[in-house]
Amino acid sequence: MKHALLLLTLWVTCGPSDFTEAARPPNIVFIVADDLGYSDLGCFGGEIKTPHLDSLADNGLRLTRFYNMGRCCPSRTSILTGHYPHRVGVGHKVADLGQPGYRGAVSPDAPTIAESLKSVGYRSFISGKWHLGTPDPTRHGFEEFYGTLVSAQTFWDPGHYLRLPEGRLARNYDPSKFYGTDAVTDHALDFLQEARQTPDKPWFMYLAYHAPHFPLHARRSDIEKYADTYHVGWDQMRNERLTRMKRLGIVPEHTQLTPRSRYWDYGEKTTGANPAWNSLPEDRRIDLARRMAIYAAMIDRIDHNVGRVLNDLRSSQELDNSLVVFLSDNGACAEWDPYGFDVSSSPHNILHRDNQLDQMGGPDTYSSVGSGWANASNTPWRLYKHYTHEGGIASPCIIHWPANSNRRGEIDHRPTHIIDLMPTVNEIAEAQYPGSITLPGRSFVPMLKDEPAKPRTLYFEHESNKAILEGQWKLVALKEHDWELYNVNVDRTELEDLAVKHPAIVKRLAAQWDRWAKDNFVTPLPRDYGVKYLKPLD
Repeated sequence: MKHALLLLTLWVTCGPSDFTEAARPPNIVFIVADDLGYSDLGCFGGEIKTPHLDSLADNGLRLTRFYNMGRCCPSRTSILTGHYPHRVGVGHKVADLGQPGYRGAVSPDAPTIAESLKSVGYRSFISGKWHLGTPDPTRHGFEEFYGTLVSAQTFWDPGHYLRLPEGRLARNYDPSKFYGTDAVTDHALDFLQEARQTPDKPWFMYLAYHAPHFPLHARRSDIEKYADTYHVGWDQMRNERLTRMKRLGIVPEHTQLTPRSRYWDYGEKTTGANPAWNSLPEDRRIDLARRMAIYAAMIDRIDHNVGRVLNDLRSSQELDNSLVVFLSDNGACAEWDPYGFDVSSSPHNILHRDNQLDQMGGPDTYSSVGSGWANASNTPWRLYKHYTHEGGIASPCIIHWPANSNRRGEIDHRPTHIIDLMPTVNEIAEAQYPGSITLPGRSFVPMLKDEPAKPRTLYFEHESNKAILEGQWKLVALKEHDWELYNVNVDRTELEDLAVKHPAIVKRLAAQWDRWAKDNFVTPLPRDYGVKYLKPLD
């Protein structure tokens, strides 16, 4: 009866000519960017050219309140397991801190989406970044893997990327022509060709890009597209982006731009606010404009490669009945100050001048974009990756599935979370979750049908920064600071702290966060995270 009702629904909503294609189990594609800011894409208000992702948005659904866990490895753990990351061992990075929520590797008791889908006949593949703390994604339900187990340290060296299982041959690249984002896509397309050898089986592709995470590496031709774009500076860019976001409907008309965000230097030796662009010396502005041009070029190249994947699906007549989800694993990265770093993640900065500017982004450089531009990438929100204010945990998200959603070109403002991806996939594939721990998320299939939203509460923690979101209220705190309270229905930019006015709400939500934190191995918070940029708790 369940299948009969499904087929009848598909006949009514899709029409007889679409019936055969739409009734087949859908293929599933997750495309994850690394450290992409909330407003970087054209369809979210950015000036970066992203025509392929914009097209997905025009024919799909944009989620404006889609949340993550504030950092690469915890977020990617939640994407693939459907759990809050601490609950399954990856509350921080991939080092074992000796506490259940911070073991640095995903728990064997946490099945991945690939393992769940395998039970109903899906084939699963991963190309890109793993970062779940274990040595081989093919032991977690994926048949094939190409990429890195942690963050990429270079986009230029083919030897930095792995092919698994052992014995599998990777493509043979000319090192002078290799670029990581292109290679990750090459292998994803190879895996799709492999999947089509068994046309009776649907497939899941996890395309997990490393870009635009540092190091800032991009092809010269892509950088030159943006060589003149960012000399206007981050202040003008933030204002222009917010204007476009309002026009697109990404944020309400009443949205106010936040003041320039604070930053915390490496080791928290220095703190301050991002400076006004026009207060900087000319040579510094030239250096910073080049950094942002490279960052934009990395996103441009992602979009180019997304276009390759979409064209491949289109040519194979698979696009309409493939659920395609695009998102970022956290907000833009501020590491570590307005000037960015060079050589390694550290306080070290190089002020590039003259011919040095042309070398930036090449194989012999290693740079970050810095907190000023990260603040702009997260327009209009406060703060960045690592933090639980909106700039750290709000992601752009696009859902495209023409065969089963008529919400084409629409925008949805209800809260959703990366923990919702696993229950969504299980529902559309009719898979039973094989794990023993109850999933905390909920399917967004009803949202695709534009059904009324049900109330929910979402929780966040990273590096002792914490938050809880319930209805109109968001309670949020920086490490070792008091709780702040915001009415996000009218003040999502977190400008008016209402904690003093509503102490009872603060007390209630804080108690809820404490219960969640205890139940999910978040607390006790680690006294020492084992990284140089975080001083141990007193």
